[in-house]
Amino acid sequence: MLRAGAFAEMVRRQLRLRDAPPSLVTRSLRGIDLALTETQDVNPVAGRSGSMADEAYIVSLKLHDYPDCELWDRGKCVMKADVRAGTTYLYDLRSDPGYVIDKPFHSLQFYLPRSALDGLAKDSRTPPVGDLACQFGFGHDDKVMRHIGACLLEALRRPDEANQLFVDHMMLAFAAHVAQAYGGFQNAAGSVRGGLAPWQVKRACERLDANLGGTLSLQQIAAEFDLSVSHFSRAFRMSTGLPPHQWLLRQRVKAAQQLMTVRDLPLSEIAISVGFANQSHFTKVFSAQVGVSPATWRRGSLGTGESDM
Repeated sequence: MLRAGAFAEMVRRQLRLRDAPPSLVTRSLRGIDLALTETQDVNPVAGRSGSMADEAYIVSLKLHDYPDCELWDRGKCVMKADVRAGTTYLYDLRSDPGYVIDKPFHSLQFYLPRSALDGLAKDSRTPPVGDLACQFGFGHDDKVMRHIGACLLEALRRPDEANQLFVDHMMLAFAAHVAQAYGGFQNAAGSVRGGLAPWQVKRACERLDANLGGTLSLQQIAAEFDLSVSHFSRAFRMSTGLPPHQWLLRQRVKAAQQLMTVRDLPLSEIAISVGFANQSHFTKVFSAQVGVSPATWRRGSLGTGESDM
């Protein structure tokens, strides 16, 4: 398994970073790892980027303009291009692409192994995904990637508030989108004709309920039913009306509401006990789902005018 620390170190060496960047790694496709890191340097070490040759792609969402970028491919300088913030670039690591580092940069780097694309096709029982359309030096105006990137940027910066199910879900969405948008992948969502069997729904919900902290991965749960992650996620949503990570958040809120009927139990303790990183995270999720803050809901439930605890 690709460790977050190992991937971060690979990226640090490639981009001449002083410290390993924050990273996420998820095992979402037939035991294959997908990874993400935020790379940023306002005062970079000048020079050509290092090698990262692999049977994989890097999908890079640029967060900062990088004008007059000197691009290298297969050991040669091939062109210069102005890189714009908000655009998405695809790099085929088999040609060992790189660029000259000579100005501040900031981007999200998604690591997508070739084997992950094969896994998507197998799970959907569709033809293999061909090579992705990597137009060297060309940036795509990809709204879906901007949305996925914004969601996962929050997870990178607030790791305590992002449960593993959410990270797995978003990384799976990233892989499917890139395969479909740039590789011609036809997502046969209709191949899942029904949801989970009743006993599977019961077991999956019990597993999630017993782990409100969200440390279980989708791969661990799906493996219990001998299902792929993508199949399990679609079938679970079909059966419950919610994807696993949203179902888990709903259960956390329900558990918190039960505990809030105990008058003297502080909200900060309730937040931690039901799996939230802190009271602030609890308040944000609770307010979004219920429509009022935990303190307001508690006052109404207890019929008192007590202040936030």
